[in-house]
Amino acid sequence: MAEMDLFEAMYTARAIRRFKPDPVPDDVMTRVLDAAIRAPSGSNAQGWIFVVVKDAEKRRRLGAIYNKASKILTALYAQRPRAAHFTEEQYQRFMSSVTYLFEHMGDAPVLLLACLKAAPGPAPSGLSPEVQSAMARAARTQGASIYPAVQNLILACRAFGLGTVLTTIHTFFEDEVKAVVGLPPEVSTYALMPIGYPRGKFGPVRRLPVNQVACLDSYDTPWPGVAVTVVKTS
Repeated sequence: MAEMDLFEAMYTARAIRRFKPDPVPDDVMTRVLDAAIRAPSGSNAQGWIFVVVKDAEKRRRLGAIYNKASKILTALYAQRPRAAHFTEEQYQRFMSSVTYLFEHMGDAPVLLLACLKAAPGPAPSGLSPEVQSAMARAARTQGASIYPAVQNLILACRAFGLGTVLTTIHTFFEDEVKAVVGLPPEVSTYALMPIGYPRGKFGPVRRLPVNQVACLDSYDTPWPGVAVTVVKTS
């Protein structure tokens, strides 16, 4: 692995959905996974589980589930307007890439399921109503213990010249996905990531300017600076 500047990795690790058939060496995947577990996790519980799927039949089955889930996503896309920052041409390129993966998820040489094992907690009967209410509101933060690791995966893949993309629609059929890889009830999946050597090029990643998405002190005060950074692509 050639050394890569952290910011170059972040600015060029775009979503990759088309892959070469070349296998990903196990020692490279080990380094990628080792990068993942350097991420923070809630209470340092480290309840993450990463299932690396290389078996062709299991990849085919996961790909079929993903394709079935894509029908739901396509229906959702049809009912919502195009994001304002997309031109029609950009949107059509995006959709072409997305729909390609609908049909070819199982073709990626590696499929990785990023999962989280539920931590045992106190019985609700032993908690006050106030604490129970607070816990219910906090349920949406569970992903904070796995998605930082997913971002580390994305950046480590980029450093090794691998492409990937974070997808989640497989969760429409969570039980079927778990059955393919034998996950127990207490383990939930949070991401399905195809990994391989890309057919296309990396970045740069284009995003809205900082002052359109960041505020200073209050929602109606845009951040005063506009970040402009030029990075090379490797």
